[in-house]
Amino acid sequence: MRNRKLLEKALRNPQGLRFEEAGKLAQAFGFRLDRVSGRHHIFNRAGIPQLVNLQDCGGKAKAYQVKQLLKLVEMHNLSIED
Repeated sequence: MRNRKLLEKALRNPQGLRFEEAGKLAQAFGFRLDRVSGRHHIFNRAGIPQLVNLQDCGGKAKAYQVKQLLKLVEMHNLSIED
């Protein structure tokens, strides 16, 4: 799925986003996988002190974590890297 379509899907229905899609969306905004600790996948981005934590729960991403990612994107005015 294209990055812009993933963003639209996340904005419409954050609880319906698959874990792989959430990770791909984070990477589309320039976040890189820093480490994995159990089910927690931690992403970071240069110049942004906050981390993005995504958990795989039965193949789905947790809705509140997707919302946190979207809030960071908005707060730092990030754009999708195609």
